[in-house]
Amino acid sequence: MTGGGWSTRRIALALYPFGAGAAAVNVFFASLIFSWVGGPILSAGWSILLGCLIGAPATWAFARHIRRLMTVAETRATQQEV
Repeated sequence: MTGGGWSTRRIALALYPFGAGAAAVNVFFASLIFSWVGGPILSAGWSILLGCLIGAPATWAFARHIRRLMTVAETRATQQEV
């Protein structure tokens, strides 16, 4: 990291509510699809709980990707100034 901009941790904390929410929706829809073959449909509470668990590593990976893109953009901007 070049020191400018947000850290990966700060990006992940800002994006976590969105990542957990998206994961919860996906878990619920996956349980609906799984019900076609006889599986149970998860309640909203279980979907949210699993979404919070799955959302943490997914959000961390996405935050690392965003931080890398920010570093590449900063490097290119610095190179163009010279």
